[in-house]
Amino acid sequence: MGKKKSSVSILCFLLISFTPIFVSAQTCDDAAGTFKPNSPYEKNRLLINSTLASDVTANAGYFNGSIGLGPDIVYALGMCAPGAEPQACSHCVQAASDIILYTCLNQTDAFVWSGDEFLCLVRYSSKSFSGVLALEPNTVFHNVMDVRKEDQKEFDSVWDGLVLPMITRVSSSVGNNSSTTSLSLSGKYYAKDVASVPVYGDILVLMQCTPDISSKDCSLCLETSVDYYKKLFHGKRGTIILRPSCFFRWELYNFSGAFDNINGQHPPSLPPPKSPSVANLTNIAKKDKKVSGGIIAGIVVGIVVTIILISLGFVMFKRKERNHDMQLPTESVQFDFKTIEAATSNFSEANKLGAGGFGEVYKGILMNGTEVAVKRLSKTSGQGEGEFKNEVVVVAKLQHRNLVRLLGFSLQGEEKLLVYEFVPNKSLDYFLVDASKRILLDWTTRRSIIGGISRGILYLHQDSRLKIIHRDLKASNILLDADMNPKIADFGMARIFGMDQTVDNTSRVVGTFGYMPPEYVTHGQFSMKSDVYSFGVLILEIISGKKNSSFYQIDGLVNNLVTYVWRLWEDKSLPDLIDPCIKEDCNIDEVVRYIHIGLLCVQENPADRPTMSTIHQMLTTSSISLPVPLPPGFFFGNRSGTTSSSQGLEPNQSSNKSFTCSVDEATITEVNPR
Repeated sequence: MGKKKSSVSILCFLLISFTPIFVSAQTCDDAAGTFKPNSPYEKNRLLINSTLASDVTANAGYFNGSIGLGPDIVYALGMCAPGAEPQACSHCVQAASDIILYTCLNQTDAFVWSGDEFLCLVRYSSKSFSGVLALEPNTVFHNVMDVRKEDQKEFDSVWDGLVLPMITRVSSSVGNNSSTTSLSLSGKYYAKDVASVPVYGDILVLMQCTPDISSKDCSLCLETSVDYYKKLFHGKRGTIILRPSCFFRWELYNFSGAFDNINGQHPPSLPPPKSPSVANLTNIAKKDKKVSGGIIAGIVVGIVVTIILISLGFVMFKRKERNHDMQLPTESVQFDFKTIEAATSNFSEANKLGAGGFGEVYKGILMNGTEVAVKRLSKTSGQGEGEFKNEVVVVAKLQHRNLVRLLGFSLQGEEKLLVYEFVPNKSLDYFLVDASKRILLDWTTRRSIIGGISRGILYLHQDSRLKIIHRDLKASNILLDADMNPKIADFGMARIFGMDQTVDNTSRVVGTFGYMPPEYVTHGQFSMKSDVYSFGVLILEIISGKKNSSFYQIDGLVNNLVTYVWRLWEDKSLPDLIDPCIKEDCNIDEVVRYIHIGLLCVQENPADRPTMSTIHQMLTTSSISLPVPLPPGFFFGNRSGTTSSSQGLEPNQSSNKSFTCSVDEATITEVNPR
């Protein structure tokens, strides 16, 4: 109850302050039951919520699905209001998913309506709710100010004339398919409208039902909310009523940006200012002489206190920033060094899983029985601290079934440790380089691995809270869990992009030779299309069973897998690429389609490469026709890996860039702060 009251108080303060922002409000259903920490139900809840944003955007703004079996099954729903652009929808659903996981710590049922620019809903439950009307639990917020008694009759007449017909209109709406540029529920069970009322300006109303329930149930849900307002909050100047199956809100100001373009224009009266001033409050008092001085004083005091608290918080943050060299996010758990030391048997050689330029990785078992992988930063690594900080900052904010999960970190003196979930089947590279293990990867498994990697990259590029460029996608950074599901790992070189940013440059090129695109090698330019190139190389490696870094000489030049596949394309002999291990038991046409997609990813010009969202559609929808690929970005260089060049450069030529590359895939990294 404490959390719920906190949410109510925050929203009420904003309502009193007339700020036109809708604050997310969640309802954790204690009556439905609870689950134990680290239980299968909790893991399933994390999994389905981690991909909900991408599932919603991939299904035109609405997704209803489940994960798990028996008592551990989790049902989930996500949706956005009609008109939401894919990115805005994705961000809203992701934010709502984060809120519901953070606040509803162990409840098996919960829902959250959230929104800033657009409204969205996230709901999960231990019981199937598709098509079932749910009126409870509910959450209600209201404005503390009242309509004047002498205005109430006229106000009610306008209010009823606006709201009651809307219920019929919403519940009978079947939508349309006119929108081609934005995600949409086709307008089903959704409406917003405005009506002018003397003295008070505009009444703005928004209603929405989940599209899985019947028209009759939608009407009943909204009628129940309207009746609830009339019985308990009649006369208030605004109300929000949240139910699992419907949303009802009305205000005397614009909110959530929902009414910015209604009827092609702004509402007749403009919304109140975003930051109310004493002068604005005085004007309100003049319009309504019965507003008590205590309410106005409370509003002013609240604003002043808020400004003071924000200022103090900023000062404390700056002071803390000056006192600590390495600031790490609070999303991750900080482990005691002795706990990790005990879990890994004092970092014994028997528990060592591997090593890289950053240091070594060990398997460990925590006291609660959880298996972990501990990445131990080398004390002699000059580049390790930047990589360590970058990885914690980036991965702590990510949660997706196809990304390796960061459980926490440890800092003690020179010891810097990252604690990850343990992934038992090692890396994709481990299977590809060994013919005896590669035979375990049939076509169904390889296709699933390709699809999982694409979903993980799509999440990084579009659906996470941040726009992230991985910059080091390769087979050894794709880990495989017990069910051979891929998990992208190693974010030491990742870069965070601004939402409107499309490209960046670096004076120091770092990465793994053979996976880096031409524009990165020659100009230090990287973007989402850099990851697309690397993904294309991975597709070709997975299908062929060959490594792109298996260099060999042809006519004095170093060749690689990409150039080999292009020659097969020109000779119309792409089936020759297919690994003999899967050739007898696969659909050749389907595999050739995947090779075609791989070639589209490795085209020389970044603008010619498709986006990850388009690639994901190509992989999952066979009816989408594929364009003819253009020649890929060829790489030629000498064996040492100290010189890299693009198409047209001889092995002994180098560009004016500084390179840190690796032919043997032992990645060397240098993280340059932006």
